[in-house]
Amino acid sequence: MSGQQLVVRRGQPFTITLCFSGRGYEEGVDKLAFNVETGPCPIETSGTRSHFAVTDFPEESGWSAVVQQQDGNSLSVSLCSPTSACIGRYSLTLETSTGYQGTSYHIGHFVLLFNAWHPEDTVFLRDEDERGEYVLSQQGLIYQGACDYITSTPWNFGQFEDNILSICLNLLDTNPKFLRDQNRDCSRRNDPVYIGRVVSAMVNCNDEDRGVLAGRWDNHYEDGMSPMAWIGSVDILKRWKDFGCQPVKYGQCWVFAAVACTVLRCLGIPSRVVTNYNSAHDTNGNLVIDRYLNETGEQEQRSKDMIWNFHCWVESWMARPDLAAGYDGWQALDPTPQEKSEGVFCCGPAPVKAIKEGDLQLKYDIPFVFAEVNADVVYWVVQRDGSRKKSTHSSVVGKNISTKTVGKDSREDITHTYKYPEGSEKERDVFAKAEHEKSSLRQEDEGLHLKIKLSEGANNGCDFDVFAVINNNTDVERVCRLMLCARTASYNGTVGPQCGMKDLLNVTLAPRAENSVPLRILYEKYGESLTQDNLIKVVALLTEYQTGDVVVAVRDVYIQNPEIKIRILGEPMQNRKLVAEMSLVNPLAAPLNNCVFVVEGAGLTNGQQTKEL
Repeated sequence: MSGQQLVVRRGQPFTITLCFSGRGYEEGVDKLAFNVETGPCPIETSGTRSHFAVTDFPEESGWSAVVQQQDGNSLSVSLCSPTSACIGRYSLTLETSTGYQGTSYHIGHFVLLFNAWHPEDTVFLRDEDERGEYVLSQQGLIYQGACDYITSTPWNFGQFEDNILSICLNLLDTNPKFLRDQNRDCSRRNDPVYIGRVVSAMVNCNDEDRGVLAGRWDNHYEDGMSPMAWIGSVDILKRWKDFGCQPVKYGQCWVFAAVACTVLRCLGIPSRVVTNYNSAHDTNGNLVIDRYLNETGEQEQRSKDMIWNFHCWVESWMARPDLAAGYDGWQALDPTPQEKSEGVFCCGPAPVKAIKEGDLQLKYDIPFVFAEVNADVVYWVVQRDGSRKKSTHSSVVGKNISTKTVGKDSREDITHTYKYPEGSEKERDVFAKAEHEKSSLRQEDEGLHLKIKLSEGANNGCDFDVFAVINNNTDVERVCRLMLCARTASYNGTVGPQCGMKDLLNVTLAPRAENSVPLRILYEKYGESLTQDNLIKVVALLTEYQTGDVVVAVRDVYIQNPEIKIRILGEPMQNRKLVAEMSLVNPLAAPLNNCVFVVEGAGLTNGQQTKEL
């Protein structure tokens, strides 16, 4: 039950008690039958209406009603839906007849959801702990930060909070496919693949479809909420409903993914948020991301392709009877508006197994997700005369793909489910199947190697050092020019003002030697331009004078905010107020004013608490 609303899952029997006035039910004399209907135009042939009589045994292929027991004028009847029934709001009507006289009674309404507990449901998930995590859990962690500094953000999914189920069902009734053809849309709501595509499209508003969230990535959020400010889905979904299904401002990838996860879990589809680090956005489908730098290491925008520090999407568990065998299980769904799929800003469901195997021809949108975790990144250095020099360095995308561990507040690395180990024979086989020869340039033992290292303590409000570490793995002396440049950055790859620079014209590298060159990054330089993503992108360019070869190294440095500490005061007890103390240390030389603490969690009396300081 949800409040006063009956909620059941497909294939799950539920019992109603009928109370007759005058006399009790007489088997063989009285005939009882039920009607269930969903949607505005229920039709039996569409699966949105069913008429079924009370019988002695359950009907496995359709709706059934079986007498449980009779006590005087009361009759208990067990009703059950087929595991292939359409989900949604249903009305239930009883038809009684004795002889030639019949009467119809409207009994009430109920909501039918997908059932991960039933072996014949297409969302069946065998493991009980996984069902608890991916269907029932209202709390979770979303992973952010950078590939070499992974952070986690707590999130309140809140799928069982008051009114959330009603809002999720309303979202289905707001989608353009429903408005265009109500009968066809409702008849397809038995299919989690269809529901997944609808939810993926409706969580964003890029199709002017009254979607839930508006996306913004330019750090100008004055007319809404910064994406960083959200800590749960409940407030977002309620705002969307309360303001007439107008898009809520603003979201970025983890917010889109988290809201979609809430809706899908609410409807009964096992779902989880996953994070892909160094995530490629391949706009032309060639599986290569070309990055252009000038001779000082500054990025030049010559391609719409992007590399995001991280990108979040949703995985949902379902069977894929629309595909050949072998593609059941986790499916990638991405509600962040990036590219159109069948004319709509949505993505998936793409079988994770198909992504790993390079089966790009299957539905839906597998080439796009395949590129996110596999595309090559090639750096080109643009000379003053306009000529381009290809770097001997190629970044690797699709690293540390992460999700919350079942039953624990820890990270599970699921990279192996998306791709075979880098450089393995199986990985090369997959690329051959995907009709793409992997063009990444593997670093060889010989030559110049360049990497960027970080000193301890890249803390917000503090100065810190980064180091360009150069290895000369040859038997001859090399003379090079080294450029080091640091800029504030956003997680989607865009960069801001410069906050550190060093240009060394004559770096002499002895044979088989290592040099370490520091760059001091000052808070007074990065503090004003640091985005809410807390990232600084450091680029190093090493140019050898004799050959003209260029080596590039790039690293994203995550600037750590002070930790918020929470201490529970007293012993927590059910149905009593809980008092908690929150504290943090201000690392800046200036005071922090007009700060706001926001606390949200399932089980709070008011859902969300805000405290201004």
